[in-house]
Amino acid sequence: MFYFICDLLGTIAFAISGVLVAMDKKFDLFGVFIIAFVTAVGGGSLRDTLIGDTPVSWMRESAYTITIIGSVVFAVLLQHRLKYLRRSLFLFDTIGIGLYTMVGIEKGLDAGLMPFICVALGVMTASFGGILRDILCNEIPVIFRKEIYATACILGGILYFALLNTSLEEKYAYALGIITVIIIRLLSVRFHITLPDIYSKGVKE
Repeated sequence: MFYFICDLLGTIAFAISGVLVAMDKKFDLFGVFIIAFVTAVGGGSLRDTLIGDTPVSWMRESAYTITIIGSVVFAVLLQHRLKYLRRSLFLFDTIGIGLYTMVGIEKGLDAGLMPFICVALGVMTASFGGILRDILCNEIPVIFRKEIYATACILGGILYFALLNTSLEEKYAYALGIITVIIIRLLSVRFHITLPDIYSKGVKE
């Protein structure tokens, strides 16, 4: 139940982030819902397909669709309270990647996969929905920019597996993995920490 709740919380966070991007692009209500839906279930659908867990989660469990619809209604009705769209988008996107990273890792463990593959599944779960959202909205996906994004997911996953080898209870290790991803992402943006620039000045010009 704990992991299912985390999955639904991630669904809410990513659905709202999708709504914010779509509204910023002035999409109609149907477009807003589609972007929210794709953002929320895109990563999980890719993960489930890769591990052979089909039909994918949102097709088997109606709670995901209901949650996404509720999130869209919530965000649309309270759009005047989310006037700082970029800041709100960043917050919900950050919470979403923290939750979905660990959900993906847990799915990998349930499938009996090796730790590094589980971490890769966590990154896919956390990032692929956002990639689809940004592509459909004609934006360069955040994961492909210099910002710390997938790196935060990887570090959170590594910490989780490290904590599993201690006496700490698994649910606490799980929670600390989520928090680590969120904190790294927040700090990297707050202090302008980016990945190394691989382009020379001449190339960028």
